[in-house]
Amino acid sequence: MLYCSNPACQAPNPENHRFCQKCRSPLVRRYLWAVGANASAYRSGDLLADRFLCKRSHIFLDTKPGLPPTNFFEVPDWFLPYLRLSPYQLHIPQVYDWLQFDSPTPEATLLFLDQAPLYLRDSLIEHGINPGDEPTESDVQIFPQLESAWQQAPPLRQLHWLWQIANLWQPLSSEQLAATLLTPDLVRVEGGLLRILELNFAAGRSTPTLTDLGQYWSQWIENARPELQRFLQQLCQQLIGEQIYNSEILIERLDSAIALVAQSQTRQIQIATRTDQGPTRQRNEDACYPASGTVERVDQSSLVIVCDGIGGHQGGDVASHLAIEAVEQRATELLAESLDPNSLTIELERAACLANDLISERNDSENRLDRQRMGTTLVMGLIRNHELYVTHVGDSRAYWITRWGCHQITVDDDVASREVRLGFNSYRQALQQPSSGSLVQALGMGASSMLYPNVQRFLLDEDSIFLLCSDGLSDNDRVEESWEAEILPLLDGKTDLLTIGHRLIEIGNTRNGYDNVTVGLIYCQVKDSHPIPTLPDLPSIEQPTTLPPQSATAVVAPLNSDPRTSTVPLSSHSTEKTRIISPPSTQPRLLPLLLGIVALLGVAAGLSYFLFPELFPDLFSRFNRTATRTDPSPLQSSVPVSPTPSTSPLTALEISSLLQVQPAQTPSGTAAIVPVLQSRPAAVTDPALPPAEPAVSLGRIFPGTVLEVVSKQGATAQDQWVQLRVCSTPEAPAPGSSNSSAASPTSPEATPTSPLPTILPGQIGWIEEGNLLPIVTLIPNQSDAQRRACVQPTPAQPTPAQPTPAQPTPTASPSS
Repeated sequence: MLYCSNPACQAPNPENHRFCQKCRSPLVRRYLWAVGANASAYRSGDLLADRFLCKRSHIFLDTKPGLPPTNFFEVPDWFLPYLRLSPYQLHIPQVYDWLQFDSPTPEATLLFLDQAPLYLRDSLIEHGINPGDEPTESDVQIFPQLESAWQQAPPLRQLHWLWQIANLWQPLSSEQLAATLLTPDLVRVEGGLLRILELNFAAGRSTPTLTDLGQYWSQWIENARPELQRFLQQLCQQLIGEQIYNSEILIERLDSAIALVAQSQTRQIQIATRTDQGPTRQRNEDACYPASGTVERVDQSSLVIVCDGIGGHQGGDVASHLAIEAVEQRATELLAESLDPNSLTIELERAACLANDLISERNDSENRLDRQRMGTTLVMGLIRNHELYVTHVGDSRAYWITRWGCHQITVDDDVASREVRLGFNSYRQALQQPSSGSLVQALGMGASSMLYPNVQRFLLDEDSIFLLCSDGLSDNDRVEESWEAEILPLLDGKTDLLTIGHRLIEIGNTRNGYDNVTVGLIYCQVKDSHPIPTLPDLPSIEQPTTLPPQSATAVVAPLNSDPRTSTVPLSSHSTEKTRIISPPSTQPRLLPLLLGIVALLGVAAGLSYFLFPELFPDLFSRFNRTATRTDPSPLQSSVPVSPTPSTSPLTALEISSLLQVQPAQTPSGTAAIVPVLQSRPAAVTDPALPPAEPAVSLGRIFPGTVLEVVSKQGATAQDQWVQLRVCSTPEAPAPGSSNSSAASPTSPEATPTSPLPTILPGQIGWIEEGNLLPIVTLIPNQSDAQRRACVQPTPAQPTPAQPTPAQPTPTASPSS
């Protein structure tokens, strides 16, 4: 029997019924994947805890989905990675419940995972999909392995699967679970969507590298589409050869190939919007773009926005319309077609922050405080050719619907989701808290420095419908209940966007009925229409001096994990609109206490230092000498000792810092010279100057060169150029050394192996920060003498200091 999930009904029903016989509510079926040492021991018909019915090995049905979890114990430590990876719930299943039998150990625990790659065979056939598997004693099946579906997939889908693996590599590596992506039985595919059956803890939290990934992918080259085989072979070679040393480079490589292959397809896009005040509200605080009632066919780029105002009579409707106006204007000015994915993502985040500042300034000008401040949620979909960018703040949601299923692709910015990301509770446990639906962020409630918009990118390789909606529709799982009957027929041409919009508004008003309801729909039809262009050879990548760790275990900060604001709870029967309030602390925090103690000790030590100088005679005298000195001491004005650069890789450069170029080895073993310095930035122009002429290449610099950072320019963080002053250069390499074939660093003449002259002390030039960071290290404890050597260097015949075997010694400035 399957019990109705309606809390007011709970009537038993036959399992094959779709609606409750008593209240006509849609019956919810939650098929769960069981993980544990004894998960395979249960057989069809076994009933655990009087609610979990075994359908087949490892697969259970919750026959009472309307009831709370079976236990409220603290989540066991070995389940925590599932919670911390909850932002990736589109790919990774989530903790639903667990049973502990003999003792609280992993061996005696049965974990139930929700959103696992399971499907009902008869349902897929009704949706027009032939699953290709044979009927079994149970209608519940597991989606196929990626390897078994690989050979039959079209080229764009093969690249799409690799792209999703690349995007999951870093978050799984942070949990030391990247071996999951190398386990064939755990990597499943639902059409174009990559799904993980369960996390692989059996590998002992191993740390595979991208080299291992390249070796694993190389097994698929033979069965790849002919158009992709050469590209995939080169990609695997660069992974194995460590030329691709982080997942960001791997994603860029796949992006370039996907953009070319996607040109073989044409897309037809339709959008529709509708908003309604609802049966109980005095005003409509929701807003949408385009205007409500729009149903139109658009080109390859389109924008849909849904906002849900917060503040009631205090101005929630004003906030939502301000956000629509600001975001729409900013988004239409972006020239999205000319931006790379990273730049477009940053610009969409800035658009959300711009709307936030506009509303926040309005609040400040009207002296609105605390609950009087108006705000709004935001969910926005931007279609660009074969991509969809979803920008999200608050609890308005986005859903992705295909013939395979319906998936929520945004994670609410509420207390319940924050508890999950921080590893405190499972989602169903957190929902039982009084403030579970309270928001932790929304537009207009504070400064943009405390706002964390979430931007996701999706690739379109099949017919899809994206639904954006306010919580007037999404509350109480109304979308999950109605998508199959109301939205899916659009893919078969049995309905249209106008009808769907009306029906969803009606469902929100009749099944929920306590809030405004707004929906935005994006319908994308994909068709192969052109031959696939030839993919160019992959360019080689110069390996940095110090490779970043390929399987770094650095902890990734959970999205929006910093508590900022929350709202009055919105229960399933609440008639009160969501409002922002300060959330009470529910968990003890040890770190702030320790930091406070350290800060107090530091203050006490500082006061003792100044109030009782006799206790620190030597230190106090040094402080006075340093504060009153106008000329450097003889020790400081002497020839500086060869600096010891820092060994940790640099991630950014600061003005006035001193750097030293380190030896970089090419594959042939010879010392590699770094890129040339240029006369001015190639990608940044100063509006105060006349139009820029082509940049002039000033020359090359060699390992051992000491540089000073003069200034930086760049439109974005990814487009930074650094202006450098050459302080000193190393002596010429000895005959027969590894780099003796290159031009002498102290000679301005060029040689056949170095067609550009060597940069000499005193010259100033520009170089891209991304090209410089991998080959330089910061010189710590920079003395005044070293800095003066960079202010007035003499370019003619610098006198080199005696080098040490460990590293080259910079030449002393004649001024010292």
